Amino acid sequence: MAQTNPNGPTLQHLALMVRDIDASHRFYTEAVGFEQCGKIGADTPTGQRGIDFRFYRGADDRHHDIALVQIPDPSVFPPASLEWEMIENKLGINHFAICYPSREDFLERLKVLREMGIEFRQRGNHGMTHSVYVADPDGNGVEFLYELPESVWIDNVNAALNYWEPMDTQSEEALDDPTEYKSFAPS
Repeated sequence: MAQTNPNGPTLQHLALMVRDIDASHRFYTEAVGFEQCGKIGADTPTGQRGIDFRFYRGADDRHHDIALVQIPDPSVFPPASLEWEMIENKLGINHFAICYPSREDFLERLKVLREMGIEFRQRGNHGMTHSVYVADPDGNGVEFLYELPESVWIDNVNAALNYWEPMDTQSEEALDDPTEYKSFAPS
């Protein structure tokens, strides 16, 4: 995958400040499926005293997709709230999305999340994706998704963005995924 888009800018990576880098490492490697591909720390040539900065990627052709940075003093912050909701009264990132290459990869990842005991906060057909939303160890919203065929949404992106069909989050049906996709006609 190219690092640039000839049609315009793309989001290249995200760096998150975290309370417990080992808990976040487990979430982003085991739950998300990223691999750690680099690190800056006291034991590296460019490392600085007290820094723990780790880099992760989902595909071998990218240098990194996400970075985690251990905050120096987690005790100055209140405990993380894992009760993430789509609409919250707070500033900062609402959520970010991790896209899986296929429906099958997405469904396999949902099984991993369930086995790890990670709560599905929301699950749904979002018009151009099928998605599940969870909270990471610091309470950040993380959307796991796969993209529906372009033919479903390309004629009316806005209608697809405004569509939301809730799906089960609790039962075994939360691990199922229908393939009867709603199509959005031109506006």
